[in-house]
Amino acid sequence: MGPLLLLTSTLLCSWRMVDAQQLFTIRDITLAIEPSTDVSRDTNVTVRCQAVVSSSGQEALSRTYTIYKDSTMVYTKTTSSSEDLLYPLPEARVSNTGKYRCNIDIEGRKMQSGAEKLTVTGLAAPVLRLNKGVFSEGEEVTATCTAPRETGSIIFYFYADSKELLEERVNSDQAEAKLRFSGAGIRKIHCDYTVLITPDSIKSKESNSMTVSVKELLITPVLEIIPQQNIYEGDQLDLSCTVRNFQHTSQSISLYLSQGTQLLSSGNTKVNHTMVALAKDSGEFECRLEMGNVAKVATKTVSVTELFSVPTLTVSPAEVFQGDDMKLTCRSENFASEILRREEVTYAIDPAESRLISSEAGVFSGRTLPYDFNYTCTAQAKGIMKRSKVLTVRPKVSVSQPKISVLGRVILGRPFQILCQSDRGSLPINYTLMKVYENLNTTTVKLPDQEALFSIIIQKPEEITKFMCEAQNNRRKEGLLSKRLNATVIVPLSEATLTVVPDLADIAEGVDLLLICGIKGTPPVSFKWYRKDSAQPLFTTTSNEITKHYNVTSVGSKHSGTYYCEAVNHANNVVRSQSVKIEVHMALWKKGLIVASCLLLVTVLVLLLLLVLCFRAKRGKREAAAELSVKPSSPKSDDSLTVNLTHDTEVYKAATVRVDRSASVWSERPPNAVSDEESSLASNEPDVEYTEVVHPQPADPARVPLKKGTDTVYSELQNSPHGAADHHDYQGSVEYAELNSEQPEINHTHPQVNHHQDLPVPVD
Repeated sequence: MGPLLLLTSTLLCSWRMVDAQQLFTIRDITLAIEPSTDVSRDTNVTVRCQAVVSSSGQEALSRTYTIYKDSTMVYTKTTSSSEDLLYPLPEARVSNTGKYRCNIDIEGRKMQSGAEKLTVTGLAAPVLRLNKGVFSEGEEVTATCTAPRETGSIIFYFYADSKELLEERVNSDQAEAKLRFSGAGIRKIHCDYTVLITPDSIKSKESNSMTVSVKELLITPVLEIIPQQNIYEGDQLDLSCTVRNFQHTSQSISLYLSQGTQLLSSGNTKVNHTMVALAKDSGEFECRLEMGNVAKVATKTVSVTELFSVPTLTVSPAEVFQGDDMKLTCRSENFASEILRREEVTYAIDPAESRLISSEAGVFSGRTLPYDFNYTCTAQAKGIMKRSKVLTVRPKVSVSQPKISVLGRVILGRPFQILCQSDRGSLPINYTLMKVYENLNTTTVKLPDQEALFSIIIQKPEEITKFMCEAQNNRRKEGLLSKRLNATVIVPLSEATLTVVPDLADIAEGVDLLLICGIKGTPPVSFKWYRKDSAQPLFTTTSNEITKHYNVTSVGSKHSGTYYCEAVNHANNVVRSQSVKIEVHMALWKKGLIVASCLLLVTVLVLLLLLVLCFRAKRGKREAAAELSVKPSSPKSDDSLTVNLTHDTEVYKAATVRVDRSASVWSERPPNAVSDEESSLASNEPDVEYTEVVHPQPADPARVPLKKGTDTVYSELQNSPHGAADHHDYQGSVEYAELNSEQPEINHTHPQVNHHQDLPVPVD
């Protein structure tokens, strides 16, 4: 036996292992509703759930099907069969209407089908039944309403004479209700029901109608009022509420005596109430009997004649101001003259601390308080007292002296606004603008945020002080005048001028230049200076003066140009000056320097000219000395000459002149020199010798014209080229002679001496 069990267990485990290793996949799952998705009541409907599963083994897989209706599970089944799952709905009802879908679960793998909606139409007609057809008022009757074989959540409704009495919600096809009726008569009763289908509901037809008879109870309430007629205020009213045909029953009885909504008294079998009649008590009184669900009512209307009307409290005058006298009047307008005289009514004012004095019946006088106060009055006669409505006296505040001002800026010739305003005063306030006591315009301020504004234009600045305004809020008093208007009048700018200091002719380099811009108008003024070749202003400033200057220090040639200025004030009108062309002249010291340079240049030129003229004069003198003799100083040398200068009858012996035929260089020799050789050795200059000769007149006035005075005459003597060189170190020499005479200077070109044969013979 043991080996057999072991073998069986082994085979079973092997089968399970093979089964556990079986592979599968859920390919699809669908849901279908048969025979159709739209059916009528009592149709047999089947919900079919079909799954397509592929597996690797031959063994059937365990499947769990779940059917949902409107997200609520309605059916589930586990099977190993591969056949479709069928969910039957025999004799379908409206409650079966909804959306269906199917789920499948195989070893944890799940798939859900699409949703299909089933619609079932048609409800069974309800059936009404009553346990009795005749009953008395307040007696209970049982009504049963049935919806044959309907399912789902159902609400039943019960009606009497088409008026809904109650409703009952059940989960079955039947509902029962307990009904009670008050008042005798015939009643028609029916019912219907509604099946709830999320999210809608379907209403059934009405049930059969049943007629019932309700018998009246003999017990009734009785209301008595004494007196019933000619009731005046102050009369006593006696009221009673009782039960007639009372029979002892197991049900309790309750009586209620009331007037309108006010309950006067209550009891079981009898209720009494006594009251003083007032005019406000006119109306309907009610005696109500309640026994179980039965209620019976008896009513009577009472008319109470008013002895005197409710007083009214008034104040005069209608507008009162703080501290003013006022009068309060309390009066009852209507009287029952047949039983009451007007003089019998007395009046009083409340509160007593109001400090008002009664001067006559119902009239109270006094001064208004500085704050709001509530007053009432009472009228009293024959024990009846009536109070008036509350009268709130709100004394007005007299307007204070107004203040006059302007809004914004006052620009001559342009509209501006004048504001007239009082610091205190009750509205409405009338403000009047005046000019020299002449009314110009009036405006009324009625709202707290409203302002009294007047639009004005003036043509002269002095007009501004002629305006005043008047404020008034009390017709019985004169208005208060403000002070005269005091405001700055802005005169638009005009006639801008640009003045230059110093004068245009005196503007030289290095001076300080002032460009003064002047205007006519009201400061503050914004000034701008421009140069025509520049779009940006050179300088901008704001001043409370009508003139302002722009200073340019140490002007130079770069400041030359055309200038102008612009000005603007709060009138926002821009005025421009004339254009001024400024030319910066050269500085005086530069002019002096140039003049001095020119003079120096002229002086140098003159000196050079004089030198040239002197040079030419010397050459002229040599020509004028044609009568002078030139001869060799020694027979052995042709280069040494002795020059004798003759003036009239006088003969002067000059220094010896040595001529080098190759060059001619000037050298000055002192007149008292010892010898030519010493002179030649002592000088490093070229060998030019000068001899100064003083003579009063030239030898030949026709050839050598001389100036008066002492003149220096230069003569250059050049030997002919055939002479031999001197034994001295220098190459040649020229004799220099200065002749002192009164004759004019020679003015012609000096002739040159080319050959020593032409020179005068030297004199021993």
